[in-house]
Amino acid sequence: MSFADKAKNKLDEMTGAAKEKFGDATDNERLQAEGATQQTEARTRQAGEHVKDAGHDVRDAFTR
Repeated sequence: MSFADKAKNKLDEMTGAAKEKFGDATDNERLQAEGATQQTEARTRQAGEHVKDAGHDVRDAFTR
């Protein structure tokens, strides 16, 4: 996973957290849900990238 992908996922996660907290503070349910969804999507992409990296590591271990 590239550094740019990691940074984008982290930025999306932090943006989602900010939206959710702002939604909590303003009692805006739509913004709360949008923030929670954005965080979940970013974490899911991050997990998928970790799985992909692990697969590459396993493949490299067997080709050496």
